[in-house]
Amino acid sequence: MKNREPVNNIMTKDVFTVQENEKLTKVLELFRKHKIRHLPVLSGNKIVGIISRTDINRLTFGALFDNQEGVDEAVLEILSIPQVMTSKPRVVAADDPIKSIAEIFANEEYHALPVVENDILKGIVTTTDVIKYLLKQY
Repeated sequence: MKNREPVNNIMTKDVFTVQENEKLTKVLELFRKHKIRHLPVLSGNKIVGIISRTDINRLTFGALFDNQEGVDEAVLEILSIPQVMTSKPRVVAADDPIKSIAEIFANEEYHALPVVENDILKGIVTTTDVIKYLLKQY
């Protein structure tokens, strides 16, 4: 295993994002369409937050029942992305070692970290990315 291999080697570079002024229904649409669980939230091209599938499930019946779109839509129309997202998310740099990222995931309650350079989003790394990397080592 390479001790200093950078997160840039395992992160997702083509990241789906939302602008902070978009509707929460857009977030849900992206989660469903692309089967993803985390979306960085941007203001222009700068990262201002991150929103997860869990954040949305806390607001809706989506975690409990399928086909609850009517109820979900009503709740999602009332709230805005900034009200639901994690503001000022923990971020990492593309040259941070994968080991450091794994330590963050192991010791803190994160499942995805935006990868940035000067507040500009370059990618996202998730616990799944790290696990897949580790599995390749065996």
